[in-house]
Amino acid sequence: MKLTVYGASWCPDVKRSRALLDREGVEYSYVDVEADAAAEARVRSLQDGERRIPTIVWDDGTFLVEPSDAELGSRL
Repeated sequence: MKLTVYGASWCPDVKRSRALLDREGVEYSYVDVEADAAAEARVRSLQDGERRIPTIVWDDGTFLVEPSDAELGSRL
């Protein structure tokens, strides 16, 4: 399972989701949408122009937007 977490350093929801992934020992890539215009465009393309974070994308193309810990945990 390969994950990419799109977020921003100031966002508490991003910090919470990353902490859960770290606790569970899940390897993931983190991309800051404020530092990477292509990443921001990817997030917006998944959300019909919105930019809500965290956006967590699996290698099969499925994704979660602003998931709760329970939602994210159920996908691990």
